[in-house]
Parts: sequence; structure tokens; C-alpha cells
Amino acid sequence: MNAPDSVSLAWLRRARSDLQLGRVGLRAKGVLPEDACFHAQQCAEKALKALLLQRGIDFPRTHVIEVLLDLLKVNGVDIPTGVDEAFQLSEYAVQTRYPGEWEPVTKAEARRAIEQAALALAWVEGQFE
Repeated sequence: MNAPDSVSLAWLRRARSDLQLGRVGLRAKGVLPEDACFHAQQCAEKALKALLLQRGIDFPRTHVIEVLLDLLKVNGVDIPTGVDEAFQLSEYAVQTRYPGEWEPVTKAEARRAIEQAALALAWVEGQFE
């Protein structure tokens, strides 16, 4: 395992910030659940990119969490089942950010997204120890 460097740690800081923004968004009046979900997706994405950087694994520019998880797997990283399910957050990267033909996100769904992101972030942080 490579030693954590400032770039991978910067990605982790950004992931933590997105998690906080998602949590605040759930409680704030006037914030759409879709926007809280966007920050959940961003948290998981940035956390996984931090780990990829820390391990010296190249990754493409993508918002698709499954791609990032697959890169970790093919490079020998065992992903816990709960974290592996973070791929579901990818739909919040673009699709639900703009008005269109999708079902509105519920507060309960947004809470689950935030919990999923928190689980992924906690796991990644554990990999840095």
C-alpha cells in the first residue's frame, strides 16, 4: 500500500465535505432530496477516487461508481458487500440533478443515500489507516 499523499487526502476532505452537505441538505428547509442525494453520490465517488490514488491505480474521469469499484476489485482490493452497493448512488450524479422524466426522490431515499455514502467513506478512511 502506498503512503497517503496530499492529493489523496485532499480527495478525502472533499468526500467528507460532500457528506456534510448532504446531511445538512436533508435537514434544511427548501433543499430538494435530489440535491442531498447528489452530495451522497459525490461523497462516495470522491472517497473511492482517494483510495484509488492512494493505491496508485489510474482511473478515468467518470461519475460512475461501479467503474471505480471494479478498478479496485481488479487490483486486488476486497470490497465489503455494503460498500459494493454504493454503485446505486451513480444515478444521483447527473440524472436527478435536472428536471426531467424521473420520479422525485423521497426524504427516505435521500436518507438511505446519505447512509450508503457514509458507509463507503468510513470504509475508505479505514483503508488509509
